[in-house]
Amino acid sequence: MDVNELARVPGVNPQVPDAARIYDYTLGGTHNFEADRQAAEYMFSLLPSTRKWVRMLRACLQGAAKRLSAEGFTHWVDFASGLPTNDHVHGVLPPDVKVLYSDINPLTMAQARVLLGNDPRVRYLECDIRQAKSFLERPDVRDFLGGERKVALGANGITVFLKAEENRKFFRDLYDWAAPGSKLFTTFETKDPAKTTPQWEQFVGMFQKMGESFELFSLPEYLELCKPWTPGPGGVQTVSRFLGLPDDYITEEDRQGVGIEFYAVILEKK
Repeated sequence: MDVNELARVPGVNPQVPDAARIYDYTLGGTHNFEADRQAAEYMFSLLPSTRKWVRMLRACLQGAAKRLSAEGFTHWVDFASGLPTNDHVHGVLPPDVKVLYSDINPLTMAQARVLLGNDPRVRYLECDIRQAKSFLERPDVRDFLGGERKVALGANGITVFLKAEENRKFFRDLYDWAAPGSKLFTTFETKDPAKTTPQWEQFVGMFQKMGESFELFSLPEYLELCKPWTPGPGGVQTVSRFLGLPDDYITEEDRQGVGIEFYAVILEKK
């Protein structure tokens, strides 16, 4: 589907930036409009390394999906998925893996369903991640998964948009629902709490003006919020290490003067 078809989706206004399309542009995608590109470029003007970090996060998601598929997982449940373009998990997984995407934004869902067409192995459903357990227990979710609860779960780039107790509830909801042996890929964003810059404050302010929480925690705090999930083999790694990139791939400039770091981990329920 080209961007002209996307413009014909009910509710889509090419003149108004959309978070999912801004993310698509940041990843180098083509399912976006000039308004989305301008909004993204403003973000890059504040924190130029945003594009680099976001693309690394997508690469980590792809890598985790391939790894868990190789371990035998045939069901992937993804949260706050954004647009399911071809570089999302369904595009890198074998055809026997079922993928359930979800998002709370009705416009994102409408665009997503047009992108996916009638692919029987992929479904896109509405989900408020603050009510993840209720979502997972829905009949349509159960039917799509065939009752399977030993699944691979994805929560990429989500934690920063949830308050501490919301994070705790989200991870606990997934843990309580999932069968033993399930695994959960997730990422954490951190910074030096003693450092800030006007650009960083403006960047955070963009999300706050949209009514979004934007809160970073320390790595030990994230791991506490994730309990009782536990890190699997390999433990918690920086995203560059997770991807096997050289130690100097992330420069001091990429940290934007506030010590930005991203981590990736595959958690497990034993």
